[in-house]
Amino acid sequence: MRFGAVITDAEGLRLTPDEKALFKEMNPFGFILFARNIESADQTRALCEDFREAVGRNCLITVDQEGGRVQRLRAPLAREWLPPLDHVAHAGDQAERAMYLRYRLIAHELLGLGIDSNCAPMVDLAREGTHAFLKNRCYGSDPEKVSAIGRAVANGHFDCGVLPVVKHMPGHGLSTLDSHHELPHVDLSLSALEAADFAPFRALNDLPMGMTAHLVYDQIDPRPATISAGMMTMIRERIGFDGLIMTDDITMKALNGAPADLARQALDAGCDVALHCNGAFEERAQVLEAAGEMSDAAQARADRALARRQPPQELDIQAAEAELSALMGGQVYAG
Repeated sequence: MRFGAVITDAEGLRLTPDEKALFKEMNPFGFILFARNIESADQTRALCEDFREAVGRNCLITVDQEGGRVQRLRAPLAREWLPPLDHVAHAGDQAERAMYLRYRLIAHELLGLGIDSNCAPMVDLAREGTHAFLKNRCYGSDPEKVSAIGRAVANGHFDCGVLPVVKHMPGHGLSTLDSHHELPHVDLSLSALEAADFAPFRALNDLPMGMTAHLVYDQIDPRPATISAGMMTMIRERIGFDGLIMTDDITMKALNGAPADLARQALDAGCDVALHCNGAFEERAQVLEAAGEMSDAAQARADRALARRQPPQELDIQAAEAELSALMGGQVYAG
């Protein structure tokens, strides 16, 4: 079965008849949830069932559940976490283990609601000038340490049956602007980028899925990475990532143009899937139509990614929480 080259969302707590008909016809690769889609455990599970019934298969359903400021599920459905950068700082030399446990617990919460993917690890490097929208979501500034923590985060997801999505390729940490609102530019040489910002993505290039960054790397290509064939080639060849590449949300203001046109540009540049969020029904239908079906290469990567889903390993919640608390000196959760 050939998938539609889109990950999209829903307007509310359950699918409308029109949404069900659209998704049945267009067969998007997967779906993403936002806070507006989440009210209770039973309702969230029912919405995930709606998505899978509409496309007639066990499709991927993802979410942004980093913990801290970026988490779509909140108490009482999910634990309220410290920002990742604070979590790593509190854990010190035990950061890898502490982050592994953090994301095992997060993944366990997600899978219990029918969500089988998470947009993490985020291995962008924290820099002195990194914009506040991103900085405390980072794991640190040292490429080797960030790579190791990113691997631990990915493993925490895998071990609970949830697919990780590494982001934002090939590196968002140099951005001094918020790409939700403006287009950031990075003026750094390729050699400098390869030595630092690209390094964690190279270390994690075996992960099944990755997300692009809406940044312009001025010394490489004048177009944003998401719609740049040159940057996509660099991600494939210089970083060595052969997993499924999804865009960051194509409705973010860093990109200029109609979402349907941007979806097509991203796919033509070499992305496998366009991520379209927060659009009205007609816009969603236009994006699905413009994107069409996955290419042969994208379909193969999608199939390989889905094959990486595995049954969750048994998790002793109390033991995991106790170990994490000991590693963190008791400062585990926000508030």
